[in-house]
Amino acid sequence: MAYRLASLETGRAVLVDDGYLTGDIARWWDLGAMTKESLADPMVAVAESEKLHDLGGANGAPDGEPDGLVDLSGLGPPIPRPRQVFAIGLNYLDHAHEMDRDTGGEPVVFTKFPSCLVGPAHDIEVVGERTDYEVELVAVIGRRCANLQPGEVWEALAGVTVGQDISDRRLQTAAQPPQFSLGKSHATFGPIGPAVVSIDLLDDPDDLKLSCAVDREVRQDSRTSLMIAGVPDLVSYLSGICTLEPGDLLFTGTPAGVGDAQGRCLQAGQTIVSEIGGIGRLENRCI
Repeated sequence: MAYRLASLETGRAVLVDDGYLTGDIARWWDLGAMTKESLADPMVAVAESEKLHDLGGANGAPDGEPDGLVDLSGLGPPIPRPRQVFAIGLNYLDHAHEMDRDTGGEPVVFTKFPSCLVGPAHDIEVVGERTDYEVELVAVIGRRCANLQPGEVWEALAGVTVGQDISDRRLQTAAQPPQFSLGKSHATFGPIGPAVVSIDLLDDPDDLKLSCAVDREVRQDSRTSLMIAGVPDLVSYLSGICTLEPGDLLFTGTPAGVGDAQGRCLQAGQTIVSEIGGIGRLENRCI
């Protein structure tokens, strides 16, 4: 069995079908109603992968009539209150080159503070003239773990989702050496969703197509197989330093095509569409 774990705007945990992959509307099933309220909170549900697998069907959706229909605007972040949000910089060679940065050595790790997280269709507040976009695969931890080997990582995840690592490049580079975390953490700078998709719904979790379009112009178009360090190595590395908790998020880096490298950062009125094959899309208006 499989599942797609989402959260309504009200904060209530639900399972959804693949309507986001085939259209604009998904069906949803209330997890609280299915479990005598024990899984009504998405932060509780994300730690119960086995139960979610039991409740989901072969295509990720439960049997029986849904409790309702929802589009992207009716969803909040599927993981609304993670304890830890890790992010990786310069994890695609072409992006490192466009930013004129060297690669090599250990991963570049920073954090996005959880207060920046918003849902898949939430507005993004542009800050100054160098607010930038970065489509990313986000790994979601499913159980408490430490010192994982790379071969153990996929089984330790609740699943993956789509993320936008919105960045204030001015603030990011204001200090010397640059300090990433604050510039990545303005309110609304962390759209994620639409759902946490279990790994068994993906043909090859190590090779997913990801793209980002601004006002329908494709700016980023790549595959996660081109990451310098893939999900298994990144999670293994972090778990050797920090104990990872259910619901912790890992933004895994972005490919080439970001706005700052081209002098084409975001402006109010634009719309960003970020998509990863088999997972879904974000659609965020800039204000």
